[in-house]
Amino acid sequence: MATRLKDTDVVIIGLGAAGGVAALPLSQAGLEVIGLEAGGAMTRRDFAPDELRNNYRNWPMLSSHKTNQEAPTFRATASANAVQGIHPMMNAIGGTSLHYWAQHWRLNPWDFKVVSETKRRYGASRIPKGSTVEDWPFGYEEIEPYYDKIEYELGVSGQAGNVNGTIDPKGNPFEGPRKRGYPMPPLRWTAFHDRMADAAKGLGWHPFPGPAAINSRSFQNRSGCMYHGFCATGGCHVDAKASTAVTTIPRAQATGHFKAVTGATVTAINVDAQGLASGVTYVSHGEEFFQPAKVVLLASFTYENSRLLLLSKSAAFPKGLSNNHGQVGRHYFSHHQGAPVTALFPFNVGAWYGLPAQGVAVDNWADDNFDHSGLDFIGGANLWAMSDRRPIGAASMNTFGLAPGWGSQWKAFIKENADRSHSSYIQKTTLPYEDNFLDLDPVVKDPMGLPVIRITGEFKDNERKIAEFSQTKMEEWYRAAGATAVVRAPAGGPMTASTHAYGGTRMGDNKETCVVDRWGMSHEVPNLGVLGGSVMGTSGARNPTHTVQALAWRTADHIVKNWKSLAKTS
Repeated sequence: MATRLKDTDVVIIGLGAAGGVAALPLSQAGLEVIGLEAGGAMTRRDFAPDELRNNYRNWPMLSSHKTNQEAPTFRATASANAVQGIHPMMNAIGGTSLHYWAQHWRLNPWDFKVVSETKRRYGASRIPKGSTVEDWPFGYEEIEPYYDKIEYELGVSGQAGNVNGTIDPKGNPFEGPRKRGYPMPPLRWTAFHDRMADAAKGLGWHPFPGPAAINSRSFQNRSGCMYHGFCATGGCHVDAKASTAVTTIPRAQATGHFKAVTGATVTAINVDAQGLASGVTYVSHGEEFFQPAKVVLLASFTYENSRLLLLSKSAAFPKGLSNNHGQVGRHYFSHHQGAPVTALFPFNVGAWYGLPAQGVAVDNWADDNFDHSGLDFIGGANLWAMSDRRPIGAASMNTFGLAPGWGSQWKAFIKENADRSHSSYIQKTTLPYEDNFLDLDPVVKDPMGLPVIRITGEFKDNERKIAEFSQTKMEEWYRAAGATAVVRAPAGGPMTASTHAYGGTRMGDNKETCVVDRWGMSHEVPNLGVLGGSVMGTSGARNPTHTVQALAWRTADHIVKNWKSLAKTS
């Protein structure tokens, strides 16, 4: 029998990038909020700049026992056998916002209207066969105020390219209009970034510094970035990275209306006789508790969001909570983060240390920023040249067929070329398809005996063609900057667990095809909200965190403004 706890107004499941943001506007409004986090709290002492520990032994991710013990299985198609992989996310106060790269992009206005804009410009036949993509229920202009809110509440550095319609050539000329510039200037460039920017300009492209949730100077009493180069898969030991653990969560706690409960593994979302959410059941240190709440916010990342809903079965929801229309787990997709391009230069590029969010971007080939009339795909890619190299990683560099992978020749090659190679980061449009989905694995279970989530999906022709096209553009850029050799990674393959995972609880006005409405509240359970990339219907050529956090604040804002009616329904 679960121990029933004191009622609260709102319970948030997960205190990562999304839940950690929503806690602030809710508690500032005076609502009593409980945040349940499966992991613990970390401090600066946990974030030692150690390449071996962080990048090769995967700490702090491996400290997240729950995440790794429930890693999704994956298979390319429904007829294939699923195998269990790794889970790149983590459980802790702040979640993956502790160790993520902190690239903090807004989506392009086109990303919200992929279907209507594609039909308008190229005709309906250009929507890829089998894709279930829909327009978002609102456009860029509706989320822009929340993008702005996040940039100033957390702290984002960057160079605006379009302020109220005025284009600044130092920024991204393709971005949607913004109300004001970033609160901080962009992270500094290296000489190699300058070289890449000059090469892009020589090609007639428009290079610009990318936005980062990392302080380029002191902000909110947090240090500016030290460029030490160990935060790619680790936390920041000077708090320059704007994780929710050092930004919104402490401020929510300071209101006196928010309490974070760590070590709490949620096993089910409960419903009452009317089919409304009544609270959540969780396990902590072997004991079971029931936390009643008027409103439940599910913010436990894409895979766990679908898993918890599918596990939460009841008489009112025999197929899983909010799943009477069979949409939980549908419209899943993840970024095609593979297919990078690596180049060799006849000179040292000076890419030692630094961080992945420090770099030069090109958006000429992203989204619908270029004419697709003569092409056989829609969407595109953001090309990104960053600064991120450490000793062990350098020793693992590609030898471009110029030396063997071991022995004295290999050692001589590495000694000469350790700082002469560079690998790109290319973010590409990915669309949802009917046969890419999430469900519960019928065989593999976590230590509590609960099924893990199963990913069924592979990258389709549209995504493979984007990868090949963007690789060609990246090679062109590298060679313009002086590269003498270039290699490309293969395009395609199955969808494994990703930090950029979307869908499963899609947002939209149509309850027949979407789990939550335009505010992130369940169509079937009015007092249940879902936060995270799982509500997003398109990915754009962008890292998802900024959009996830803007949506989280927007949902929290909606709850505050409509509290009387939401509380009454429960």
